Amino acid sequence: MNTVLAFGMPGGWELIVIILFVIIFFGAKKIPEIARGMGKGIREFKDATKEIKNEIDEAGTSKDSGDKKK
Repeated sequence: MNTVLAFGMPGGWELIVIILFVIIFFGAKKIPEIARGMGKGIREFKDATKEIKNEIDEAGTSKDSGDKKK
């Protein structure tokens, strides 16, 4: 038996139970606020990742151009 399938995504009934639990636990009004906050957090994380990647690329580019001048 493939362990990925054994511990994979939940099926139809499991998703229904999870969604009902979330609605009961958090309430219908709180869910959009939570999703909005998670979206902002993910966006900030992606922006920071891109910024760090750009800094690394710029540092590598400036180092390469410095080596060529020698």
